[in-house]
Amino acid sequence: QLQLVESGGDLVQPGGSLRLSCSASGSTFLYYNIGWFRQAPGKEREGLSCIDVNDGTTYHADSVKGRFTTSRDNAKNTAYLQMNSLQAEDTAVYYCAAFVGGDYCSGHPWEYEHWGQGTQVTVSS
Repeated sequence: QLQLVESGGDLVQPGGSLRLSCSASGSTFLYYNIGWFRQAPGKEREGLSCIDVNDGTTYHADSVKGRFTTSRDNAKNTAYLQMNSLQAEDTAVYYCAAFVGGDYCSGHPWEYEHWGQGTQVTVSS
């Protein structure tokens, strides 16, 4: 059973940057596509990005494209979400999730089998 743990959430000023980490254990990390999601109070969970296993191709939602970058280090069983130019509307709990999808990446939370517990990102002056 794959287990995921997010870290790196913090309070940051508008325009700042953060890097979130998603550490995996319990199963073979390189079999899984990794997605990043966020959920703000009163809002639905939003898919932000996905990175596949085949060639590390990444996909990003329009809301974060050009500001957020997704990567993975299979040797460290860790995926990353680099977030730049953060704005107040980026405030949310951020989650990583995993599913076995090959070269198919998804922004839909219902397609993911394994979830971390989330890490809080707050953007405020």
